[in-house]
Amino acid sequence: MQDKLTSKVVKDDRYGHIQLVAGVDVAYAKNSDKLIAAIVVLNAKTLEVVEKVTAEAKVQFPYVPGLFSFRELPPLIKAFAKLKNSPDLIVCDGQGYAHPRRFGLACHLGVIFDVPTIGCGKTRLLGEFDGVGLERGNVAPLVDNNEVIGNVLRTQTGVNPIYVSIGHRISLSAATNWVLKLSPKYRLPETTRQADHEVREKLKVEESLF
Repeated sequence: MQDKLTSKVVKDDRYGHIQLVAGVDVAYAKNSDKLIAAIVVLNAKTLEVVEKVTAEAKVQFPYVPGLFSFRELPPLIKAFAKLKNSPDLIVCDGQGYAHPRRFGLACHLGVIFDVPTIGCGKTRLLGEFDGVGLERGNVAPLVDNNEVIGNVLRTQTGVNPIYVSIGHRISLSAATNWVLKLSPKYRLPETTRQADHEVREKLKVEESLF
């Protein structure tokens, strides 16, 4: 399915004015088979939270590297159904095109909803790169089999870089610029930070009930 769907990924800029950006994240409960997804919508200019929703689901797909989207899409789809504000751009806490079959979660989500998406990973799944400068905004291409699959981006001076790749309907240069814009103070973009905080808070509540 991934090999087939990757042909549907649009790798150039196909979006209009971006007013709302969303971060998505999925967390796993420690004491059950429950997944919790969060979507936090921010004002693209001020980065203030406009809306946040969560949804729950049970794990229905085994842990297989490279197939995370099949585990995490069910609760994310449920969460998107609750949204009142449609985001113009989505940033995923995970990979997009920087994936063995060039179809990570960001691509899968973008193709399903036909929304511009970006993959923003804390760790590298694959690919090689030469050293990236230590200053904020420094970038190095992430390469796999002689193909540029993403960028290694230093969002804060002297802090570990993050891994940016396209998801759908956005170019790599635009995706990189957006992630940098969304990361004014911290290593991770505010979209990811807010979504991660939301799922963690929800998990605390859920696990306190056991």
